[in-house]
Amino acid sequence: MAEEIVPDRSGHIEIGERRIWWEYHGDGEREAVCLLNGLAMHTKAWYGVMPMLSDSYDVLLYDFLGQGESSKPDEPYSIPDFARYLELIMDELGLDKIHVMGISYGGFPALEIGRLYQDRLHTLLLSGIFLEENVQFEMYEAMSLRFYRSTEEVFELYTHYLYEKIFGEPFLRAFPPERLEEMRARFYERYVDDRHCLIRLTEAQDPFFAAVPELMPEYRAVQTPTLILAGSQDRAIPLWHQAKLLDVFPNSRMELIEGCGHVAYLENPTEFFGIMKKFMASKSVDFDMSRE
Repeated sequence: MAEEIVPDRSGHIEIGERRIWWEYHGDGEREAVCLLNGLAMHTKAWYGVMPMLSDSYDVLLYDFLGQGESSKPDEPYSIPDFARYLELIMDELGLDKIHVMGISYGGFPALEIGRLYQDRLHTLLLSGIFLEENVQFEMYEAMSLRFYRSTEEVFELYTHYLYEKIFGEPFLRAFPPERLEEMRARFYERYVDDRHCLIRLTEAQDPFFAAVPELMPEYRAVQTPTLILAGSQDRAIPLWHQAKLLDVFPNSRMELIEGCGHVAYLENPTEFFGIMKKFMASKSVDFDMSRE
């Protein structure tokens, strides 16, 4: 059960007045994988699926600014800074190299980690993410910010829009409606008084995308084995958009989780983490997908 999980080591790194919470699950004798939070996640959000990895790997988690146990200042955030926090945490833990997985918003820092610190990566896995300026995404971002900046009643309405957008049809048909309501309620309670965090996290995307054209040669120079693992029914970031990453990263491969939406790791964790472990074990995009 998620409530029984306790990190073996944990703490904060301090950068000026900012404090970044991290957790390490494992004894340090195995390779480690870092799971990067989505926009409205926090470290404990991984606890329900973490056993699917922790049987074979140590697991590193950390909260970005505006999330979980990290500082929540109402001031500009930086996605490259989020990537640099991982390097600082790795140095704190004495980790030389690590596997990194970024889903949804966590894919943005994952992309930066690949660009800035590829020499410290075994593998890079991306899910539900893209790397270019896009008018439709900018429109979606602007609409989200209007929800965040509006009244509590309007913000509550946003939770219905959010959760009905991110899941695939098979998951929604099978998932009990009362549990979906519980997820919405938790999201609302976590952020209704801290909506500035969602605003600052979302606004950080603008300078990130503005810098992409100039930095594209650096992204194209990443040689880390990179797997794009997408849900076939992802409506938030369509497959054609995710597939463009194959033209950016020279050592990359794309695989689909059929019937899943934007959060395939949650909708079909057995298949998602099964593929992920095969990829990490091989440290190559040429890993065998056949079932054992």
